[in-house]
Amino acid sequence: MGLDYGSKTVGVAISDGLLLTAQGTETIVRTQENKLRKTLARIRTLCEEYEVGEIVLGFPKNMNNTVGDRAEKSLEFAEMLRKRTGLPVVMWDERLTTVEAERTLMESGVRREHRKEYVDRIAAVFILQGYLDRRRAGAAADPGTENGTESEK
Repeated sequence: MGLDYGSKTVGVAISDGLLLTAQGTETIVRTQENKLRKTLARIRTLCEEYEVGEIVLGFPKNMNNTVGDRAEKSLEFAEMLRKRTGLPVVMWDERLTTVEAERTLMESGVRREHRKEYVDRIAAVFILQGYLDRRRAGAAADPGTENGTESEK
């Protein structure tokens, strides 16, 4: 499962059974930034429904590679996810995924007023697909590598 965690939304993507492709499934919306109980409950339900074995959470580092406020909040959210789901959480550099998602929606002809509905879900797809591609490339380069979780970055 790939997640794009934002102040009021969480975009969700799920991979296929072969871990080749990511598909956007939904955007979880909440009214207040710190009200996460229902968000965590929904993510847990999705993990059970899709038999998720690992969560890939977008890590919004600053462009100069430093960890800012949003990245700190993502690290806190990752810890909540670990406790609530019992699953490993991999932090994945998500710089520019929202920009890329916006561009994709624009190129697809989605009207500006409707893009907000999809941008987080598409960003989650880019996060998860990037992780899946790197994982596959790493396994191909070193067949002896264990297919476990990648260390936090």
